[in-house]
Amino acid sequence: MRDLTMAKTENLCETPTRQRYVIAFVLLVVVSIAYIDRVNISILVADNEFLSEMGIVGQSVQKGLLMTSFLVAYGISNVILSPLGDWLGPRKAMTVAVVLWACSLMMGGLAATFSILIISRIFLGSGEGLHFPMQSKYIKNWFPPMERGKANSVWQVGMAIAPAVAMPLFTWIIYAVGWRSSFFVLTVIGIIPLILIWFFTTDTPQQSKRINEAELSYIEEALQKEKEENIKNGLEKTGLLENIKLFAGDYRFWLIVVYYIAHTSVIWGSATWLPTYLKTARGFSWAAMGALASLPWILGIFTKVASGFLADKFGRRAPLLLLAMVGVSVGVSVAALTDNNTVSATFLALGVGCIGFGGPAAWTLLQDIVPGKGISTAAGVMNGVGNGCSALAPVAIGFIIQMTGSYGSGLFYIVGCCVVGAVCTLILTLKKY
Repeated sequence: MRDLTMAKTENLCETPTRQRYVIAFVLLVVVSIAYIDRVNISILVADNEFLSEMGIVGQSVQKGLLMTSFLVAYGISNVILSPLGDWLGPRKAMTVAVVLWACSLMMGGLAATFSILIISRIFLGSGEGLHFPMQSKYIKNWFPPMERGKANSVWQVGMAIAPAVAMPLFTWIIYAVGWRSSFFVLTVIGIIPLILIWFFTTDTPQQSKRINEAELSYIEEALQKEKEENIKNGLEKTGLLENIKLFAGDYRFWLIVVYYIAHTSVIWGSATWLPTYLKTARGFSWAAMGALASLPWILGIFTKVASGFLADKFGRRAPLLLLAMVGVSVGVSVAALTDNNTVSATFLALGVGCIGFGGPAAWTLLQDIVPGKGISTAAGVMNGVGNGCSALAPVAIGFIIQMTGSYGSGLFYIVGCCVVGAVCTLILTLKKY
């Protein structure tokens, strides 16, 4: 008995490891590569050689369809496949996802027709749709509630780093060695997340051999306290259907979902059309386009980090979602209306960059209100419905451009989405969330 007491005392006195920070870093790398995989198409639709080979020169709707097909598959996969995270565990589910999206990228590089390229985009969306809810599962399992805002901001930064790096990188690759090479480069890069996921993560802290007793106790005590609070409030049920009923009947959950539709519409609408807008509508050179297209996402790195810290510091999430919607609306409106190309590019960067305030706060709010056993399913529904509905954005913007002959008119689709999102987040803000 004396030995056990002494061992327990020694564990309490030891310096905690920081394995949960390693998990956050791995999630950052994985989501960065995932987003690089999906945004290379944004540069391709501005490349005349690619458009000519695929037979879609001057066809704005078909250009938008390249991103829309990905997002439809991505949205459906999020909803249908996300429960696998609760069954297989996030580590195995994420590994399967990475293998699937690597195969789809190889197919894209070898595609001889537009139809085959669309099929490859559907496979990519299916793989990444399985992967994304696992991010939230890892955070829920590994981080105490008071650290989740910052933890979410870490991997959310990857969503900004990816296009910030991809825009100039793929501009150079496509210019130097052709558009097919961009797919093959991404296929090789896919080895990195496979190694990190399999060798450096575990589903739970209890399974990790790299964590010591001090860190494990810190995490377990916080999660136990959260669980007890959920039980007290009747939020900790057993069974998939019971957990689905809990969040499905929560108006807060659906307000977040509607917000997330607007949020992802901004991301995919701007990611798809920003390079083409800068090059075609504003007349910037190929090199300048690549650099300017990365600016909103560079700013997004800082707004995402700020969002995570502010969410944890003040314990409020909804005001950050509202700030994101207002910031995007103002910036994009000014960009579309001004005659000055430099002013337009500047306000477009500032406006789209504001979307970063919403990402970490939205996921943290979701993790606040959904019980742990149902978080993969809830995350899959939110991300799936959000991205599935936002799949309309790229093709809708393309349709507006084709009908009006104005790229500026297409940008107001993004503004309209933000107005809807702002209404939802205003309700949550007034309710003190």
